[in-house]
Amino acid sequence: MPKDPVMLLSFVNMKLRDYYQDLESLCRDYEITMKELSGILDKIGYRYDKTLNRFITE
Repeated sequence: MPKDPVMLLSFVNMKLRDYYQDLESLCRDYEITMKELSGILDKIGYRYDKTLNRFITE
């Protein structure tokens, strides 16, 4: 997974769109907690929207 938060956002949203039904599955495969991933992306103003299955800006 990319270390840069903006690159991480792009990577995660692409994976969620193309390969994963939900954030929990992605996190399990990449061995990162949902809390940790959400915390990184929250710092740049994004939160996970379960309905859309992607990170969105508020």
